[in-house]
Parts: sequence; C-alpha cells; structure tokens
Amino acid sequence: MPTKMSLGQYIPGDTFIHNLDPRIKIIATLIYMIGIFFVESFYMYIPILIFILAIIFIAKLNPIQMLKSLKPLLFVIIFTGILNILITPGEVLFTVWKFVVTKEGLIRAAFMSIRIVLLVMGTSILTLTTSAISLTDGLEGVMSPLKIVKFPAHELSMMISIALRFIPTLFEEADKIRKAQMARGASFDTGNIFQKAKSMIPLLVPLFLNSFRRADELATAMVSRCYRGSEGRTRLNPLKMKTKDFLALLFVIVFFAAIIAYKYLA
Repeated sequence: MPTKMSLGQYIPGDTFIHNLDPRIKIIATLIYMIGIFFVESFYMYIPILIFILAIIFIAKLNPIQMLKSLKPLLFVIIFTGILNILITPGEVLFTVWKFVVTKEGLIRAAFMSIRIVLLVMGTSILTLTTSAISLTDGLEGVMSPLKIVKFPAHELSMMISIALRFIPTLFEEADKIRKAQMARGASFDTGNIFQKAKSMIPLLVPLFLNSFRRADELATAMVSRCYRGSEGRTRLNPLKMKTKDFLALLFVIVFFAAIIAYKYLA
C-alpha cells in the first residue's frame, strides 16, 4: 500500500528526469534550494512554479498526489504561518487577545508557506525519480572530493539514503499503529494539549520499537551480504556523465542565476 508521504518514495520510470545522472540531480536540487531563498516577492515564485511543474510533467509524476503528500507537513506549514503573522510588525488589522495581527504579517505568512511547499515539492522530485542505490552512489560521488581529508563520504551517503528511504515507511507504520490504537478505544484528538501529548505515548512507543527492530534487521542483512563499507567495493553500473546531464545542469544554473541576478539588478 503506497504511503501518503512522497519524500523518500521512488516511482520507477524511463523519463528524461529518471535517466539523469544522480549526481546532477543532487547538485541541481541544492541549487534549487539555495535559489528559492533568494526569492523575495510573490511574482518571482511564478517562474519557479512553472519550472517545477515542467519537471513534474517531464517525469510523468502526479502533481495532485504530490500536493496531497504535503498533508503530514500541514502542522509545520500552519505553525510557520502563525509564527510569521505574530512576529512581523506593520499595519495593524486586528488584535486577538494579546497578539497583534498585521497586514505585513499575513503577507509574510503566505510567502513563507509557499516557500515551504515549493521546497518540499522540489526535493521530493529527487527521491521520486532516483532509486536508493543511485541516490547513495550520487551522494558519494558529490562528496568524493572530501575523501582527500578522510571524510567518510560513502558511509554518510549510505546513512542519508537509508534515512530518506525509511521516511515513508515510518509514516505508513505510524498511520497503521494510530488506526490500531483507535480501534482499541484510544483518542488522539480530544482533551487539552497535555492530554493530547500523553495520548501520543501509545503511538510513539511501538513506533520506536519497530524502528529499532527494523534497523537491527537491516544491519543483519547488510552484514550477511558481506557489506564492509566503501573499501574494495565495486559497482554493477558505474556512473557516467553524458551530454544531456551537463546540459540539464547548465540550464538549472542559468535559470537560478537569472533569478538571483534579477534580485540585485531590478
């Protein structure tokens, strides 16, 4: 059963985006994340949104499903919005108890919420179109220059890829445990904040136990397959850069360079 969380999932495909070198996709994603933080107006989000939708279309992904996958992050988005509403000074619209709501605060809240949505959608494309093995090889390739200073590039890339891979699994397990506890009469939505926090214990305890059990099983499986890290390790499909990879990276660099240049020149 597919999970509602897109981050960490991989959808097999044979599209242009799927076939790009994972190192290029990782670097392009980093450029994308950096570029978004240079945007300071709503209308500059328009070309970025078109850019994201074009990639989703080329990769043959479902944009509606990607938006639905933001549901687990709804609390973070709402909390960020409320925080920006309350701490941003400006023209006062109304007062709620001791909190002042300003026009600038509402604009800032909407701006930051859109930024979070675009960041999650952009990073989700990386995991949706890159298998765990390719992602590990790509991360190791990107960090390989650091091996000069004996940086554990392979080990770190393996940990990151495994963590990303198990994000949807943890969400799916949490949903199953929650439904099982609700079937036994547990309530997660009633009472004050302290009662709600206490009601999460029957959910978190089995979730952590299952996580540790799964980690132990994974470690046993890796050891039984003679996994010894990067030393002496070879690859069945070594990564090779192609012309399309360089052109794709060049396009991303030029696109976000134009956005950053517009910020300082406009």
